Amino acid sequence: MMKSLPVLVLLCGAAFAETPDTVRLFELTCVSCHAKTQTPAIPDPTTLRQMTPEAVYQALNTNATHREAMPQLTDAEKRAVAEYAGGRNMMEGIVADAGKMPNACQAVPAMTSLPASPAWNGWSADRTNARFQTAAGAGIAKAQVPQLKLKWAFGFPGATSVHGQPAVAAGRVFVGLNNGYIYSLDAERGCAYWSFQARADVRNAISVGEVKGQGGAKFAVYFGDVRANVYALDASTGRELWHTKVDQHGLASVTGAPALYEGRLYVPVASREEQSGVALTYPCCTFRGSIVALDANTGKQIWKTYTIPDEPKPTRKNSAGTQLWAPAGGGIWNTPTIDPKQHALYVGTGNSYTQPAQPMTDAILALDLDTGKVLWVVQDTPKDAWLVCFGAFGKTENCPEDMGPDYDFGASPMLRTLSNGKRLLIAGQKGGIIWAHDPDRKGALVWKTQIPEKESLGEITFGGAADDENAYFGVSSIGVVAVRLTDGAKKWVAPVKAAGPRLGIGAALSVAPGVVFSGGYDGILRVFSTTDGELLWQFNMLQNFKTVNGVEAKGGSMGQAGPVVAGGTLFAGSGYFFGARGTPGNVLLAFTAQ
Repeated sequence: MMKSLPVLVLLCGAAFAETPDTVRLFELTCVSCHAKTQTPAIPDPTTLRQMTPEAVYQALNTNATHREAMPQLTDAEKRAVAEYAGGRNMMEGIVADAGKMPNACQAVPAMTSLPASPAWNGWSADRTNARFQTAAGAGIAKAQVPQLKLKWAFGFPGATSVHGQPAVAAGRVFVGLNNGYIYSLDAERGCAYWSFQARADVRNAISVGEVKGQGGAKFAVYFGDVRANVYALDASTGRELWHTKVDQHGLASVTGAPALYEGRLYVPVASREEQSGVALTYPCCTFRGSIVALDANTGKQIWKTYTIPDEPKPTRKNSAGTQLWAPAGGGIWNTPTIDPKQHALYVGTGNSYTQPAQPMTDAILALDLDTGKVLWVVQDTPKDAWLVCFGAFGKTENCPEDMGPDYDFGASPMLRTLSNGKRLLIAGQKGGIIWAHDPDRKGALVWKTQIPEKESLGEITFGGAADDENAYFGVSSIGVVAVRLTDGAKKWVAPVKAAGPRLGIGAALSVAPGVVFSGGYDGILRVFSTTDGELLWQFNMLQNFKTVNGVEAKGGSMGQAGPVVAGGTLFAGSGYFFGARGTPGNVLLAFTAQ
């Protein structure tokens, strides 16, 4: 550990969040020493990132070398280091087991079937990733929206972000949190069936499907965590059936929800290397984004396709003597879109971390479902090599000399069929650009629309929704925007005042006939008319809630996962905090038209 360590002001407070300050603190306090040692008893940085936050925190407080090297660290700073390394909130002394809650369901019936509806199973209500729910599936008509009222609230102990989007299937709700917990709740009453703690923060939506060869388990829930672990649990009991680490890189992460289709799980792999890579102690950069196909019954890998085919090679050493590498980047932050017609899946990719930017970064990719072979690539933004070269570290020697704009595709491409039979892939990009590509002509560009007029970072992050006529996107500096599918023309704009820089609407939208559902960084849940953008209903989630399980809970921002509607109920996970943005929260809210 370094003896001359500047004490940093942490932005994350009590919430687990990967801020530049937290990353810098970890690099200065831990990596500077652990990366240099050759002693087997002292873990290297990769091993540190596989430890639990409780173990890291205990070592910082009890190890004599740690106490001597950094006596000036506050308890909050030690916790921040531990939670960053451990990939989730600390849970010491916190009872989060569903079975010990006062509203634990008295009976836990086995799931014997998986009705097609009403459900919202996975990132989208169907495999097109358009986040469209049918009228029958939604069970809430446009005329009923003004009558929506809170039916129940469920509080999550030890959580500060409801990162995972709720999944609704067979009368149950499944949701994941930044403390690593997964809960199965009764959709009608909010009582708790079971809980399971994953090895790290769960940031994606859960999928439910049939599983074979797993004893009494007939249906499984599937998801990933920020340490690139993918899990299958018995949907009835929460028992772990298998888990697979899909990437051995120390900063690999599963942020986008795996897509479940015909017995296979298609897993998008991204990373947290963009922030760590700036530090002079970090051997930047070696991560390559990928899609991994797993057997849903066993978790065994079937194929893996990288967005950067060439393995990184050593390039030069920086002034700290750290070896640098390239090429790297191309993380996949979004859920694959399944196209049975072309027997393909589609994803959007992120930026390069090193120069020159690679051909499959900031691109839309098509891959064969059986083999993972790349069928076609359309790079919409070339020369985008980017790291977090600002804030706590500033621009270091590790940063690309010519920094790109950071225009990842954070959102899943949406597959839509027009009235004339023509099909489009609609994809929103972080620069505020909406692209329409033709999946039947190797991704040929059909149209593009820039919203707002001037490109800027963070405008469209985790995605929109689409019905048969329009696509709807939350645009950070504007609000909610509707564009026509046929030509990309702007149809209407519903202004939403941003709660701060690069805030506004970042979470994915959802749509049902006549209505668009939206959650904002400001903690407001809104429903708009698809006809003209009229605000039909809103609810302020920034408040304390009386919960059905007796846990103290308050609402916060929505910044990634969107609201979902199924079976006459609107569900919203409230609480999102990333860097210095957003408001923590730890509650799931269920609304019905009463």
